[in-house]
Amino acid sequence: MTTPALTATATATTVVEPATGSDEHTAAGPGDGARLRAAADFVRHHDTATLLPLLLPGLGGPQLHALTRHLSFAHAAVLVFPPDPATLRAGLAACGLAADTPALPSSVVRDRLAARHRRDAAGLDVSILRPGVRAADGTRRAVEVFALTVPPGSDLGPVAEHERAHQHEAHLAFEVLRPEPLLLRGLCALLADRGAAPDGGGYNPHENGTVLYFTAPAASLAGYRRVELYAPGDHRDVLAGHLAAGPAERAGTRPFADQPAETLLRLLTGAWATQALAACARLRLPDAVPAGEPIDRAVLAHRTGTHPRALATLLRYLAMLGVVTAEGERVRLTEVGALLREDAPASMRPLALMYGGPFYRSFGALDHTVRTGETAFDHLFGENHFDHFARDPELADLFDRSMAASTRMFDPVPAHPALAAAAARPDGGTVVDVAGGNGELLARVLTAHPGLRGVLLERPHAVEAARRTMAEAGCADRCTYRVGDFADVPAEGDVYLLSRVLHDWDDDRCRAILRHCERAMPAHADLLIVERLLPADGTASLATAWDVHMMCNVGGRERRADHYADLLAAAGLDLLTHTPLPLDAALLHARRPERR
Repeated sequence: MTTPALTATATATTVVEPATGSDEHTAAGPGDGARLRAAADFVRHHDTATLLPLLLPGLGGPQLHALTRHLSFAHAAVLVFPPDPATLRAGLAACGLAADTPALPSSVVRDRLAARHRRDAAGLDVSILRPGVRAADGTRRAVEVFALTVPPGSDLGPVAEHERAHQHEAHLAFEVLRPEPLLLRGLCALLADRGAAPDGGGYNPHENGTVLYFTAPAASLAGYRRVELYAPGDHRDVLAGHLAAGPAERAGTRPFADQPAETLLRLLTGAWATQALAACARLRLPDAVPAGEPIDRAVLAHRTGTHPRALATLLRYLAMLGVVTAEGERVRLTEVGALLREDAPASMRPLALMYGGPFYRSFGALDHTVRTGETAFDHLFGENHFDHFARDPELADLFDRSMAASTRMFDPVPAHPALAAAAARPDGGTVVDVAGGNGELLARVLTAHPGLRGVLLERPHAVEAARRTMAEAGCADRCTYRVGDFADVPAEGDVYLLSRVLHDWDDDRCRAILRHCERAMPAHADLLIVERLLPADGTASLATAWDVHMMCNVGGRERRADHYADLLAAAGLDLLTHTPLPLDAALLHARRPERR
């Protein structure tokens, strides 16, 4: 069955087959081009509210409202059969999809195909790509493309023919916006109520996401036989009940929940991934690959002075991690791998060197920290990491650059109303960045608000780095610098910034830092804090990992929002709001109680 597309109108109630013009066979094989184009058009022209009633006929009223509140249409999926990667990418481009989309191995679909066709999974080269699509309403969604490579003359021809005819892997996916066990069980029950039957699923520890599959009701008008609920986080308790209720084995799934040894092995090899990425950065492999172009492995080995066979082994692993894609003997950087280039905007190369270097060594003594409460870094190096880095200019520079690698979390900060209000003051406002590092955040704020002035408080070497940042941003004439400690917070600011500072310290030190800020702040001033927040409900978050990192390396910690509210209250400040930022960070807004 060719995956159908619906009409583009919001009131569509009938299924329309995609056009099968002259490009039908260009993507990978017979009909694959049409299936790709149909999936892309489907994603462009549908949204959650109009799609759910088509998928679940009769759905309306409170049930429709409940589903649209908790679900978001994420992608349509299709399985194609290219003879080689180049043909697949040409097919993507022909359908208006990004040809340079990274390809990752798809173990779930590979194992489903192996079970369904009684094949050895090792002989099935299945990859997954998620090229983005901008919907008619401006929302970013994706087409999920599974690709089984079937070279000419391959014995996989019958597999491709069967899958094209039956489209077992084609599905629609909805992301659960705020997943929690009770809600997930309720959503599963509601779908079952409407005739959707459980059809397998799994937990992916690499993405930290749980997938629940259903077969669509027989009366569905959406044109897809399967539905996916994707819930960020580990929800294997819910998954176990879902699998017990449906034909997981018949569907050919091998959920991770049934393979604890495999799951543990994948987790145990996480350290290998860290060192593979660090080695990639140290060897400057990304810098030796032409931007946007493939390179022969032998040429890359020559350029980087590496052993050809050993490099090929590393590249295979990096391909599995999504850092490069392999095209025969040639490799190409993915968007992920390009972040390890030294010249990349907000390059993450320094972060890879730091996490694969000093911080990697200290994590080897994590058990010492858990046993004694002593910071592992101090135990290994004989001093805290701030003093250790300050005595080594190269290491201090690497640390500052590694901090800058995560500055994309700052992107929304300049738009905060407190900064806009300060910029609107008749005499121009002043922003004080306390322990402002290399000045990246303050430079963004001053660039966004030409009427603002800045003051940056930091250690001597960091002040010099900040001067360079301000000069490059064209803000040098609007910023002054203070060398000092937290006791030296300048007075007379309109907005005070504390970015990724408090998580370095224990509660007593945090209260002291906040009191220094409160004493310096005029009555009208605002305090903006950038930190990662531990989730109150225990859901997966980068903050949970960083909490271990801070404990092990600096003796600090991540905290929940209510914990920060208590620390602020002890310093005479109220936490008003906290809003999400990129990279799982948050922006906390505080001021004196009388200004509420």
